[in-house]
Amino acid sequence: MATSDFFNPDYRSAREAFLAAAVGAGARLSSHVLPDHRGPAGEPLAIDAAALGPAEPESLLLLISGTHGVEGLAGSGCQVGVLLDELHGALPAGGGALLIHALNPHGFAWLRRGNEHNIDLNRNGLDFRGPLPENPAYDALHDALLPGDWDGPERQRADTLLEAFITGQGMAAYQAALQRGQYTHPTGLFYGGSRPSWSLSTLEKILTDHLGPACRRLAVIDLHTGLGPWGYGELIGSGSTDDDWERLQRWYGPEVTRPGLGPSSSSVVSGSVPVFLRRMLPAMELTVLALEYGTRPIDQVLAALRADAWLHAVPDRPTPHREAIRRQVRDAFLIDSPAWRAAVYGRCADVVLRACRGLGG
Repeated sequence: MATSDFFNPDYRSAREAFLAAAVGAGARLSSHVLPDHRGPAGEPLAIDAAALGPAEPESLLLLISGTHGVEGLAGSGCQVGVLLDELHGALPAGGGALLIHALNPHGFAWLRRGNEHNIDLNRNGLDFRGPLPENPAYDALHDALLPGDWDGPERQRADTLLEAFITGQGMAAYQAALQRGQYTHPTGLFYGGSRPSWSLSTLEKILTDHLGPACRRLAVIDLHTGLGPWGYGELIGSGSTDDDWERLQRWYGPEVTRPGLGPSSSSVVSGSVPVFLRRMLPAMELTVLALEYGTRPIDQVLAALRADAWLHAVPDRPTPHREAIRRQVRDAFLIDSPAWRAAVYGRCADVVLRACRGLGG
C-alpha cells in the first residue's frame, strides 16, 4: 500500500481503516461511543483504543489522534501506517503500545477543531475545582472575531479592528491571544470549557484500564496539524521538571521545542492534555511530545477557525457560506498531496521509533 493510502477523506472511512489495521496487527480493541451524537451519515461516533504487547506492560507508548477533531484526518493516517508497518515491533521487552483513535470523534466527523460543545480538548485539562485562567486579550477581541454577519459593514468593522490589533502588536501577539485558551466565551475560539469533557474523562478510563501497577514509564505522542512550515513535523515538548526536558532531548534530539522558551510555532496554552496526564498520573515518568505538522500560513489557519466559530455560534445559522467554511477548515488542517502525506507519515514513523528506543533506555 502506498503511504498516501494510509490517509482517508472522512471520519467514517478513517475509523474503518484504523480498526482493520488494528485487527491485522493483532491488537486488543475497545470502543467508547459518544452518547447522544451521530456523524454526518448517522454513524456512531467513538473513541477507539488498540492495545499491543503485554496486557500489563512495564512501559507504554501512547499515540493519540484527533485531539483537535479535524486534525484526526492526518493523525489517523499516521496511526494506520504505524499499525500496518508493525512499528510496535521496536518496543523493548515488556513494553506495550496503546493507540487512541479520534479522541474528539465529534469534531473529527463534523470537520471541527472543537468537540460537541465547542470545547478545545487541549485547553480542557485543568482542575475545574479551582479558579480558571483569565485571558483579557481574547476577551477584547471576541466580538470582532464573531461579528453578527459574515458580509457587509459589520464584518468590515470587525476586520478593521482585528487588522489594527495585528498591525499594532504583531501576528505573534494575535496568535498568542487566541491560542492561549479562554474560559468565558462558550461560542468562541479555543474555548476550554467549564468542566471536564467526555473525551478526557474517557481517556482517563482507557488509561486506567491499560496502566497496571507494573507500568512506570509512559511515552506520549499527540498528533496535530495546522502550525509551522508545510509538511514539517515540529517536536513540541512538554515537561514539568528539568529531568523531563533532559529526557526529551536525549530521546528526540535538540530539535525539541519549548513554547515560550525558544522558537516554536505554538504559543503557550492553558489546560493542555499533558497537564491533564500529569494530574492523573503524578508518580509516572511521563515523556510527552506533540508532533505538529505544518499545513498553511498561520493567518489562513486562524481565519478558518474564526469562520468555523462564527458558523457554529448560532445553531442552524442560515448562510450560503456553510459548505465553503467547512472546506476552508478541512483545507487548513489537511493537505491533499501525496508528498505532504509521505512527509507526515515518514516523520511520525521516525518519532515513534525514537520513542521505542527511549523506552528501552
